[in-house]
Amino acid sequence: MALTARAGLLALAGALVVALLAPSWAGVAAATGVVLAALAADLALAGSVRALTFSRSGATSVRLGEEAEVSLRVANPGRRRVRGRLRDAWPPSAGAVDDRHTLAVPPGQARTVVTRLRPARRGDRHAHRVTVRAVGPLGIAARQGSHTVPWTVRALPPFHSRRHLPGKLDRLRQLDGRSAAHVRGQGTEFDSLREYVVGDDVRSIDWRATARARDVMVRTWRPERDRRVLLVLDTSRTAAGRIGDGTRLDTALDAALLLAALAGRAGDRVDLLAYDRRVRASVQGTGSAELLPSLVGAMAPLEPELVELDARGLAGEVLRRAGRRSLVVLLTGLDPAPLEAGLLPVLPSLTARHRLLVGAVADPAVAGLARGRGDADAVYGAAAAERTLAERAHVTALLTRHGAEVVDAGPGALPPALADAYLDLKARGAL
Repeated sequence: MALTARAGLLALAGALVVALLAPSWAGVAAATGVVLAALAADLALAGSVRALTFSRSGATSVRLGEEAEVSLRVANPGRRRVRGRLRDAWPPSAGAVDDRHTLAVPPGQARTVVTRLRPARRGDRHAHRVTVRAVGPLGIAARQGSHTVPWTVRALPPFHSRRHLPGKLDRLRQLDGRSAAHVRGQGTEFDSLREYVVGDDVRSIDWRATARARDVMVRTWRPERDRRVLLVLDTSRTAAGRIGDGTRLDTALDAALLLAALAGRAGDRVDLLAYDRRVRASVQGTGSAELLPSLVGAMAPLEPELVELDARGLAGEVLRRAGRRSLVVLLTGLDPAPLEAGLLPVLPSLTARHRLLVGAVADPAVAGLARGRGDADAVYGAAAAERTLAERAHVTALLTRHGAEVVDAGPGALPPALADAYLDLKARGAL
């Protein structure tokens, strides 16, 4: 049961009547009886909230930063009209814009209300409960009840680096023999013959075809297709570090999506593995049409785990999944202690069988501190920043010495830099 402001006004009116006309205990009892009778009558005539039935429809996923709509259908099988307010409760991170609605459902009919959500974080957002307050015809009392109506909306990664994809696809088309620039490298395939144009490599001239034709003919080449790319996300404690407005893991997800979109267009097979001490997410054997939706859906609920990375277990999982030679793209941090104690000892087992590309996000604030010279505090900060940069350079040199290629860039630069590294490998026929 719930009381409205009218109930307070009714009680105030009764008190004034008693004070002015019947200032006695009998007057108090009479006024109280009238108020209680009005409340009881209003509650008895109010529509039943327990009998209401609910169903949901609408969006089940939304990209972070965008808006989704979830519809709630309210059916009234009772014999009285249900009039009042409804609250469709969601957790704060779901970003419910308007979760309170005015409700008026005649008997035997149904009404639909719409709640708009703008999630503030990745992952699954579950509806909490629906609370209905049905006011009686006098408007002084209401029946109130809550119902559980399950629904889940998954907030997907925003994929900010999508804007870089057209430029990378243009370069891919050049490598793929679909424009005037052609390359020849180890692991490339013959594509077609065409007439010689100024600027072509004379080593590409096909003399036999030239002898049969009236013009000089050159061979065009394209990188081999159907290579395997395994994206590995480190979800251990180092992924929880804050870089700008997000975490290292957020940048890693963005970089992985751009690289997956590019590799999928290049005809390569792309798989995903998220790991810390166990497998957190996995995508395998997905076709190019379903690749990005599958990756985005698997990445959405990922959150950094405050545990140390099990590098030996990670290497074993990679070797188990990648049977033939693959490009393994490991998105992790360049912190010296966990890498030197964990990843470096198992690195030879990975680089012996696969091409390893390590992507790490650098903190722009460290580079900013390294330039500080204004006062004593700035100088000490610059010294600490320079030491951090030197440690990252040392770790990068160690990884390179063990056969890995390293891409170390800021949060906005890492996705395109990683895509460029993939294209360079493809141009060299190194996949």
